[in-house]
Amino acid sequence: MPPATDFPSRLIRRSDLVACESAFIDYRIPGCHPKHNYALIGPGVAQGSKQFVNLAEPHGFNLGAVNVPHGVTNPMHLHYTAEVFICFRGDWAVQWGGTGGPEATIGEGDLVSVPTWIYRGFRNVGADDGFLFTVLGGDQSGGILWAPDVVQAGQENGLFLTDDDRIIDTVEGESLAADDRLFVPMTPAEMASLPQYPPAAMARNIVRQRDLAWSTRALLGAIDAGIALAPAVGFGMTEDVAHRAPVMDPWGFSIAWVRAAPGATIPAHRLAEKQVLVAYSGTWRIDLQDADASAAIALDAWDTYSVPAGAWRAITNTGTSEALLLVVNAGDARTRIEWRPDVVAAADARGYAIDANGFLAAKRFLRLHLLEKRA
Repeated sequence: MPPATDFPSRLIRRSDLVACESAFIDYRIPGCHPKHNYALIGPGVAQGSKQFVNLAEPHGFNLGAVNVPHGVTNPMHLHYTAEVFICFRGDWAVQWGGTGGPEATIGEGDLVSVPTWIYRGFRNVGADDGFLFTVLGGDQSGGILWAPDVVQAGQENGLFLTDDDRIIDTVEGESLAADDRLFVPMTPAEMASLPQYPPAAMARNIVRQRDLAWSTRALLGAIDAGIALAPAVGFGMTEDVAHRAPVMDPWGFSIAWVRAAPGATIPAHRLAEKQVLVAYSGTWRIDLQDADASAAIALDAWDTYSVPAGAWRAITNTGTSEALLLVVNAGDARTRIEWRPDVVAAADARGYAIDANGFLAAKRFLRLHLLEKRA
């Protein structure tokens, strides 16, 4: 018989984050340090051997973070799976297409979904240190490709990248072995052949907090009850038939925001997929239950919780002011919510139900219950 779920072990508090300053080939390049990299869920794409991972369990995506002072740059690199930057503090200039390419600025609560196979970099342009959470598609995202000028700058500062993705730090006395082969970056012609995203095209991948489409009828269990949901990336979990995320690319995960009034609750429900909750602001309680265990998990701002697939959960804003929660669900398909029977009954008493396509509707217009009676 499998052991009972250890719900508390899935909590990653802000104070649990362990920074690595040597995760990538840029850690000695002028203007690119100090940079604190974090791997909260999944190994990410760290090339250094000192990166600590809070929760290594596969989720179908990786959750990481980066924190740098004003003016510090994360230089041009490329991923094979999608990368989404979510700004939790400061202002950031995100550049793409290679050094000297176009850029856009995002602020607190904004996110940018960067497509695959384009070079991107980002720079803290805020007044103080900035903090980004990052979601990277896939359990194994395939690694990272650095732009040619970054590889050259690394070598000029004693950092060499091998073809099997190891960093050799000659300043620290390390040396290349006879059978080590150095990573060979793209040629200018190869870089020019990559997909091109002019500013107008990339603007469609930027989701600003001020432009979110909030709905208080996106969840059967919380209709007009102080809970609003706004999809950002992917099909997601909304049950509002009119809802569309600004970014609908199939990245292997979906992202949405939840806004809750003081004391408001999303009542008991469960998902077939794993779900990660990150408290953007306020204080929250997650009441969890499965066949073998139960727990109440408290989240403060910037704390993260990984909800296991199939576990019942209810989510409450326990603070005295409105609070925001970032929600990441695994998978490309729509996330179908299973509400606990008492929650369904309460909605039914108010005249609401879920239609045959999984969306909220007035029950009197639905025919399924009539067909069930006929059967």
